[in-house]
Amino acid sequence: MSDELVQCDVTAGVAVLTLNRPAALNPLSDAMLAALKARLERLADAAEARVIILRGAGKAFCAGHDLKEMQAGRAAPDRGAAYFADLFARCSELMQLIPTLPQPVIAQVHGIATAAGCQLVASCDMAVAAEGTRFGVNGVNIGLFCSTPMVALSRNIPRKQAFEMLTTGQFIDAERAVTLGLINRVVAPEALEQETRTLAETVAAKLGAAVRIGKRAFHEQLDMSLADAYAHTGAVMVENMLLRDTDEGITAFIEKRKPDWAAE
Repeated sequence: MSDELVQCDVTAGVAVLTLNRPAALNPLSDAMLAALKARLERLADAAEARVIILRGAGKAFCAGHDLKEMQAGRAAPDRGAAYFADLFARCSELMQLIPTLPQPVIAQVHGIATAAGCQLVASCDMAVAAEGTRFGVNGVNIGLFCSTPMVALSRNIPRKQAFEMLTTGQFIDAERAVTLGLINRVVAPEALEQETRTLAETVAAKLGAAVRIGKRAFHEQLDMSLADAYAHTGAVMVENMLLRDTDEGITAFIEKRKPDWAAE
């Protein structure tokens, strides 16, 4: 394997990003945060990448922040509070970047996804997990409440369940995670890669312009009032309807043939 912290492979419209520090369970270190953010920003403008899969190498998806690195930041006389403020700001920027990307992002999760690793799953548009995967926001167990992971988690699952996870530090399994809405589906470990790939390729086969418009509108309307959301999405549907390829798609459906979409 390459020694790059975040590997990237693009095949058949699907970009696979692999967090690649398996010996340490792929922590979101300073370098990992920078590498992942850079990869995602480059993919945002990559026409060949219609869907992004995010996964971890080795035994786990992501174990959260690098605690050894954080303790070194605490001890450095010229860092301290400023270092931590910068770290959490950079992590928050990464999490907020994912919903703004034009491509849907799917987390492919195995092993564990803890603290900021769980936050990363919650920040993705969809997630597929292997049986046996455990999810947690466990910082409270070491005296650090997972306040920033809480933001994404509480926007994915019911608030009482989120608060229980945050205050007990206990893990939930993949079956519980899918019931709560943190992930989309649970599959056998040996099927994880193929099932995630199949989901990605299904989305990648749709009209890319429609998916990009739809993802943007999906996230925009979430924080709007009901009336504002309908007004906004109505305008978005007008934009979508006026696309040449949408006209072709509807015509092809009526004529019972495959659409002849322009190359995107």
